[in-house]
Amino acid sequence: MKNKVLPYNPKLKDLAKQLRQQGNLSEVLFWKKIKNKSLGFEFHRQVPIDNYIVDFYCHELMLAIEVDGNSHLNSEVQVNDVRRQELLELLGVNFIRFNDLEVKKNMNDVIRCLEAKINEIKYL
Repeated sequence: MKNKVLPYNPKLKDLAKQLRQQGNLSEVLFWKKIKNKSLGFEFHRQVPIDNYIVDFYCHELMLAIEVDGNSHLNSEVQVNDVRRQELLELLGVNFIRFNDLEVKKNMNDVIRCLEAKINEIKYL
């Protein structure tokens, strides 16, 4: 598959490590479902790419997964999210987003949606 090396800001490594240690509930629940290649691909948590940190990332698929909490309902945050996603997509990163509540209440649907995205990328 792809597994392209992407640029990252080394100054973000410590922050990414901190975010991995903190993890909110929905991220922890989601991580339990996708870790250890449970979907056939290896995912990592809180990965620096360029000048940003994505919640989850699969190098092989170049797939970033974001789990958006309530703060992402703010219009300014949404504008920043779109801009950030567009910049990372220019580097070849695929994106999928889930709402915090979706993860907590409908994990099976979230995983099915993720599996569909993985299949879409695999056959590009």
